[in-house]
Amino acid sequence: MIRHLFISLLLCISVCSYCQENTLFCKQVTALKSTIESKHFAPKTLNDTTSKHIYKLFLKEMDADKDYFLKSDITNFNVDEFKLDNYIENGNCQFIDKYISVLEHNIKLNITKLEALKNIPLDYSGTLTLQHTPEKFYTFYKDETALNNGLKKRISYRIITKLLDENNDIETLKKNFNSLEKVAKNIVIENEICLLNELLNKDGGINTFVKHAFLNAYVKVNDPNSSFFNSTQKLTYQNRLSKNQLSFGIITTKNDNGDIVVANIIPGSAAFENGKFEEDDIIQSISNGKSIFRIHCVSNEDIILYLNKEEHKTLTFSIKKKNGTLQDIKLTKSNIKVEDNAIRGYLINDVSNYGYIKIPSFYTNFESPNGRGLTADIAKELYKLQKENIEGLILDLRFNGGGSMQEAIELSGMFIDRGPVAIIKSKNGENFTIKDHKRGSFYSKPIVILVNDYSASASELFAAAMQDYNRAIIVGSKTYGKSSAQTILPLSIEDSSLGFAKLTIQAFYRVTGESHQAVGVIPDIKLPSLYDNFNTAESNKPYALQNTKTNVSLKHVPFTKINTNIAENSSKTRILNDENFKKISEINKAFYNLLYKRGTKYKLTLNDVFEEKKRRQATLDFIFEAEDTQPALFKILNTKSTTELLKYNSDDKEQNDTVLKTLSQDIYINEAKHILKNLTTPN
Repeated sequence: MIRHLFISLLLCISVCSYCQENTLFCKQVTALKSTIESKHFAPKTLNDTTSKHIYKLFLKEMDADKDYFLKSDITNFNVDEFKLDNYIENGNCQFIDKYISVLEHNIKLNITKLEALKNIPLDYSGTLTLQHTPEKFYTFYKDETALNNGLKKRISYRIITKLLDENNDIETLKKNFNSLEKVAKNIVIENEICLLNELLNKDGGINTFVKHAFLNAYVKVNDPNSSFFNSTQKLTYQNRLSKNQLSFGIITTKNDNGDIVVANIIPGSAAFENGKFEEDDIIQSISNGKSIFRIHCVSNEDIILYLNKEEHKTLTFSIKKKNGTLQDIKLTKSNIKVEDNAIRGYLINDVSNYGYIKIPSFYTNFESPNGRGLTADIAKELYKLQKENIEGLILDLRFNGGGSMQEAIELSGMFIDRGPVAIIKSKNGENFTIKDHKRGSFYSKPIVILVNDYSASASELFAAAMQDYNRAIIVGSKTYGKSSAQTILPLSIEDSSLGFAKLTIQAFYRVTGESHQAVGVIPDIKLPSLYDNFNTAESNKPYALQNTKTNVSLKHVPFTKINTNIAENSSKTRILNDENFKKISEINKAFYNLLYKRGTKYKLTLNDVFEEKKRRQATLDFIFEAEDTQPALFKILNTKSTTELLKYNSDDKEQNDTVLKTLSQDIYINEAKHILKNLTTPN
């Protein structure tokens, strides 16, 4: 009797837990629908077409590399392809259960098959073949037999590459292959199993992973810049845009044995000041005082998310030192500067002094009353540069993916004398002209703005404003083409457990009424790009917003048009005769083929894998050798103010010396310098 009561109680607890989880998911779907329909700039109508697109994205979110689902699973799932819109409309959440069940079953099936491979001889005779296959050619396994064969191939290949990574002497490997293969096989299989367990051990398990995959697919079908966030993801995203953040100051990574180790300790951070952490310390567990997070078969991403949780202000780390001793270290987060967002001005020394500032992102300080971040830092660095009597300025926006629109608007205002900066269009179709109200400009001499294929969003707003006002020359390649603004909205004001949606809520336009959405900002002077034809632009993303125009209510008054004829013609001549730029097109072709073209087939043997690895490495060496061996092309210096500061910080000085060397080798900065020289001394 007691036994039956106990079993009944367990079943009741299990069912109640399941009901609570599904109730939460239902609430999330309903709240997300309401939020998208009421707040998204251009929400998709829920119909069969939208359902088909959500379904496609959902499968990709769960199994991007098509490693887990079989074709029979997809056939089973296909009944939902045109029904997801109905499920969302009617609050039917039960459909999610089969995806959770099948994915969990298939991951465990993979683990079982991998365990079985430990006792099965693998085929290295050359009967099996391999071929590099880009993502667009991936297909789901036909059945379990195909899955098994795929696993055998993958494990065999990884065993060989592991041996080659450890010892590139092919003759030694041939002689000792059988004994070496046996040891490597166990390690490779255990690592593969561990990766699968990482999925099972994710925060909330497969249940939460699949539900979040659906929520993310539902958001992303509206446009590629919208997404679903849980609380931790929201905080991580905001920290990336902030100049300062609370952090433990530990950068973690996963080593070859699958351990989570301390890769780096940020100077000035809590971990740095504590003094007990060392690089290569193995983190075995982390305690928040209520529960212990045991680090076994957990991804580094999950560790980062755990450390970034807002409630985890103080944690105890159980560490295994290099000498094997164990140590518990209690640590409290402290405020540190995010170095990726820190900026510094440099002097390029030529006939005249020119200023150079790299802008990594349009970061802001979320905690300050006015949200100021980047603009204040630029003003500070530009003030230092002007004290050095610079005759021109290079602002580098390459690889700047955007950030705070407010910062881009504020920065634009530093270089013009009042007037409109951009036009914002809201969901209801109303336009609002963003104006700079400040008289005068902070800097009035010539400016060159460097951009590339990955300059996006806020970067494009700023570059477009400077181009429309004739305030700067845009140099480089066509930009990404994202002309929309996002904000993070809670799905529920009362219940943060429902999560958040990062939604596109506005489109922004140039002061001319044109948009760079899906077309990018076209440079005044084009330079060859390593990424030509890579299809990385917004226009190549599924469900990207279309390019449109809008009405102009306040006309801008541009500066006198800059005569770029001499600079442009001189640049073309230099590019044609510059060996570095000639090589860019060769590198572009090699890089493109390496990433996007099917490779030639080769046999799964030690010798053939060795030759293929050598061939691909030769291509990579060709791609990156110019960057590594490039001599200094120009003289670049710190400002006097920075030089003085570096006297008291040896770590910063060492890092700064590396930055100076890298900048002096950059062919794009060198060309921007020549263009600036043409603009300031045209004769």
